[in-house]
Amino acid sequence: MGIQPTPGEVREPEAEAGLADVDFRETQASEKFQRLRRTHRSFVFPMAVIFIVWYFVYVVLAAFAPEFMAISVAGNVNVGIVLGLLQFVSTFGITAAYVSFANRRLDPQAAAIRADLEGDPK
Repeated sequence: MGIQPTPGEVREPEAEAGLADVDFRETQASEKFQRLRRTHRSFVFPMAVIFIVWYFVYVVLAAFAPEFMAISVAGNVNVGIVLGLLQFVSTFGITAAYVSFANRRLDPQAAAIRADLEGDPK
């Protein structure tokens, strides 16, 4: 536990960053912000649909095609185990794809919006 600051010592982070007088609703309505949202959604929504479909295919196969899922691949490893492990692999793949997408497409747009808000002359 630390010592609590007195009321005079408490600082607002927004004020320190120069954002106390920013109209965030106006920023959210701006074309740059809307473009950022469209770019984000252009990746996230299709990828979410793909992953959910992939997940439900696995569940449906497990429920309604147990004989298919029981096909031996190697020793005691069957199709169900392979597809189950591929769920993890696809999750890591989607994460890596999103990080790459965000670094290339989202971060530059977000940095430009932030620079506008902070008044950077970039």
